[in-house]
Amino acid sequence: ALEKGVWRFQVSAALREGHVSPRELCQRCLALIKSTRFLNAYISVAEETALKQAEESEKRYKRGQPLGILDGIPVAVKDNFNTAGIETTCASNMLKGYISPYNATVVQKLLDQGAVLLGKTNLDEFAMGSGSTDGVFGPVRNPWSYSRQYKEKSVPKSHSEDEESNWVITGGSSGGSAAAVSSFTCFAALGSDTGGSTRNPAAHCGVVGLKPTYGLISRHGLIPLVNSMDVPGILTRCVDDAAVVLGSLAGHDPKDSTTIQDNFKPFELPDSPDVSKLSIGIPKEYQAPGLSSEILALWSKAADLFKNAGAKVIEVSLPHTRYSIVCYHVLCTAEVASNMARFDGLEYGHRSEMNKSTESMYAATRREGFNDVVRGRILSGNYFLLKQNYENYFIKAQKVRRLIANDFLKVFGSGVDILLTPTTLSDAAPYMEFIKEDNRTRSAQDDILTQAANMAGLPAINVPTALSERGLPVGLQFIGRSFQEKQLLTVAKWFEKQVKFPMIQLEEGKWHNHDVFQHQKSASFS
Repeated sequence: ALEKGVWRFQVSAALREGHVSPRELCQRCLALIKSTRFLNAYISVAEETALKQAEESEKRYKRGQPLGILDGIPVAVKDNFNTAGIETTCASNMLKGYISPYNATVVQKLLDQGAVLLGKTNLDEFAMGSGSTDGVFGPVRNPWSYSRQYKEKSVPKSHSEDEESNWVITGGSSGGSAAAVSSFTCFAALGSDTGGSTRNPAAHCGVVGLKPTYGLISRHGLIPLVNSMDVPGILTRCVDDAAVVLGSLAGHDPKDSTTIQDNFKPFELPDSPDVSKLSIGIPKEYQAPGLSSEILALWSKAADLFKNAGAKVIEVSLPHTRYSIVCYHVLCTAEVASNMARFDGLEYGHRSEMNKSTESMYAATRREGFNDVVRGRILSGNYFLLKQNYENYFIKAQKVRRLIANDFLKVFGSGVDILLTPTTLSDAAPYMEFIKEDNRTRSAQDDILTQAANMAGLPAINVPTALSERGLPVGLQFIGRSFQEKQLLTVAKWFEKQVKFPMIQLEEGKWHNHDVFQHQKSASFS
């Protein structure tokens, strides 16, 4: 159907009606991955298995027995989820060449629904970072760097400088997944979210990024960073698609004792959501230092949209927000130190040639396998966990974490339904700017608006809202009550309809496969 001059069809319906076959769809996506290789979004592409899965899907459609709405839909998965038969590297030398004997539960659930797994996406090493610039396979480039919207606004000093130093980062650590969805190479992707790693790149790449409630989706097979905060994240081009993927992933998993015991009922979002009876909270502490005036103005405009639709918009306070970054640093590094102990060169992954003694082999393996960022976090974490520091750092941080979670409980207990906040402090930074500061400084700045939701285990979603003055995407974040994903996504869908975020317009020269791209130009699959 033609809608506002943009050709857009629902791929799932097109598959059902035979307008396109799963194999054709898969081939188009694979062709696009090849022609957008310069983005460095994928670490490995599973072309053979993807085509096999697409053929199986095609047989099911021919029999009139598709497995559901995800059957034949091409997806990508962040390279810190285990995938049987496909390398899982975490973008680290430590796991180069490692092939897991099993699938992560979320990957298995996607495959059981007939989704076609195209490949594994790039990230910061072991998901530690907020730029997707620190992995061993090199940085991911934001597709919007090559959009007409950005090119028209950025004035290069010279042509060569324009191409090589003007590109902007995707955000992180799930930057590969966000870039893959944004550049149309897949229809949905999995990320992980420990302090904002799904929502941050979603904001910078102009896609929807959902971090579900802690415990709603299984972490089994997600290589852990911070067990008490990690959640598999969902990246799609529209809110409805995120709801569909959530429906197929959520629920109890006997292999993950932190998942909910109750059965999860997948839901459909209303076509015309109504927000008039809702109360929207605006947390004053989220006017953080460094928040760009552009985002502040957008935030206030969004609040007005809700007000004009009859919703109650009130300023609320989350007083312990300002302690959350230091608290997060202590808890994150402590859990990282514990989790990284498994990489010792004995069972799997890299093993050093150093064989003077077991201890020297351990030390050399970890020195060769981990980058500075990972080693730095392990050192910090072990320092906080020393007997003499444990009470002063780790235990105190746990208490502060409880206070942060209680802040949210109080606000939601006072009648507020949803919180509206910015997702990032600004639009995406040019790569050359971004790498001037070290990973720890960058992560502390970039996580400030997102990681409190992880500390409290709450669901949160980034919705692309507008383009900045530089022609780059900016998103806003909605935070909901625990396990109230339906309400959160309904509000996000209403907001998405109001803001009508523009479609990325890619430069034809850079995207060699223009015919393929024309076919892919659909916002959603559902």
